[in-house]
Amino acid sequence: MTEATRPLKDGGLAAFLLDHEDPADTPVLHWKDGSRTRGELVEAVKTLAGRLGPVAGQPVTCLVDDGVRAITTMFATWLAGGVYVPVNARLTDAEVRAQLRATRPAVVVTGTTQAARVPEEFGLLVEEAPGRWTSLRPATPSTERRYGEDEAVVMRTSGTTGESKPVVLGHKGVRDGIDTVIAKLRGGGAGSGRPPMPNLIPTSQALWAGAWNALFSFRLGAAVILMDRFDPVDYAGLVRRFGLRSTILAPAMMAMLAEDPRVEHLGELRFVRSVTAPLAPDQARRFRERFGVDVLNSYGQTELGGEVVGWTAADTRAFGVSKLGAVGRPHPGVEVRVLDEAGRGLPADGTGEIWVRSPFAHEADLPADRVVDGFLRTGDLGRLDAEGFLWIEGRVSDMVNRGGLKIVPQEVEAALRRHPAVADACVAGVPDARLGEVPVAWVRPARQAGGVEARPEEAALLAFLREDLAGYKVPVAVRFVDGDFPRTEIGKVLRRELVASFDGTRSPEQTENR
Repeated sequence: MTEATRPLKDGGLAAFLLDHEDPADTPVLHWKDGSRTRGELVEAVKTLAGRLGPVAGQPVTCLVDDGVRAITTMFATWLAGGVYVPVNARLTDAEVRAQLRATRPAVVVTGTTQAARVPEEFGLLVEEAPGRWTSLRPATPSTERRYGEDEAVVMRTSGTTGESKPVVLGHKGVRDGIDTVIAKLRGGGAGSGRPPMPNLIPTSQALWAGAWNALFSFRLGAAVILMDRFDPVDYAGLVRRFGLRSTILAPAMMAMLAEDPRVEHLGELRFVRSVTAPLAPDQARRFRERFGVDVLNSYGQTELGGEVVGWTAADTRAFGVSKLGAVGRPHPGVEVRVLDEAGRGLPADGTGEIWVRSPFAHEADLPADRVVDGFLRTGDLGRLDAEGFLWIEGRVSDMVNRGGLKIVPQEVEAALRRHPAVADACVAGVPDARLGEVPVAWVRPARQAGGVEARPEEAALLAFLREDLAGYKVPVAVRFVDGDFPRTEIGKVLRRELVASFDGTRSPEQTENR
């Protein structure tokens, strides 16, 4: 092994693959049309690490359109001593160029269909066929070492409410976070002794949710089943094919499965862990009623190093029904506070902003304007109940300030989803000359048997809301949408795009009730 391909002294995250005890012929990667053994993946990683060039301490970017290539590049980068930086190939050309120029990678790794999108100032290594690499431009490392030995990956935040930002995560923090989750899920025990079940990952490896769950699987000794694009029928087929009893899903994916008449059942599936975005209790109930599958929520942010709040097996047995929709309790070493607008702690079940101190975060790279005494201001609204379970209520930035009266959109959305003719709903504030802003609802109508849309009357829908909500919380207008809401790739609704599309017209009755 050359100096350019020497891993960290303790193995770093590359050890999740290279030091694994499974035999070389053990399948570790599966996808719809193929698989790869541990020996094959290790060989592919070593080959690529040797082709990257002098990248120690340098960023290496994978322009991700293929999960197998992304995982290979991730481990090869660490083996070569570099820092892994995925960029999503689904971004526009302008967005790809902007992220590459912000990162200045020594080399970009991608496939033949994406190569032309990489600006000429960057080194470029192209996989022309599985395991066959062609260097179109040599690596162009900086003259100075740019990252420390512990720094492993640069991910970008989801960008739900604004421009995404880079976050640096360390080998030790990521490893400790994953080990904490594994220990919590096992209840402190060593496991059952049976080989762990494969982990189906329905999110892109360009996202931290995808990469983290892949690393989680390798650490656990579980095979990874990759889905580069989510499709309900394909997902259900993979669940049945591998006899899965547990897996992960984003809330939007649960909704797609529950509403797809082609998906009649999910085989032996018993548990789903919700990832990437807050899951409302009513959405969890719908999924469980449709498939008989229990839903375990969780909570984390990229800046915090991944998951920081979740469920144990014991908590699931004791509280799985009564606290359906909670994201669980903080992992060991994680501290969670819920504070009011003045920064004061709130009593049990008091709703305020969530602040978290995480031992898995790379503290030096946390945004200084959002950190106090080591606690990160998350921007999320929530509450801690008497048993220490955390409930997510929404985002601070999503709150609607209607003439001084604060409205949490998620409360209104949950009320809308209780209407039998509503499949899903989103509420956001739009500008108003008199009150500052007012709530507007976007509704996706439910479909009856045979796929016929059951669109409710707007007036009837607003009257339905007034039965449960204070008058100021009732939207001033309803817009019906065809298809889905605009979302980020991890399933979060882009409210700002809905607001930008609002035409401002309201009925006379709505205008009078302002």
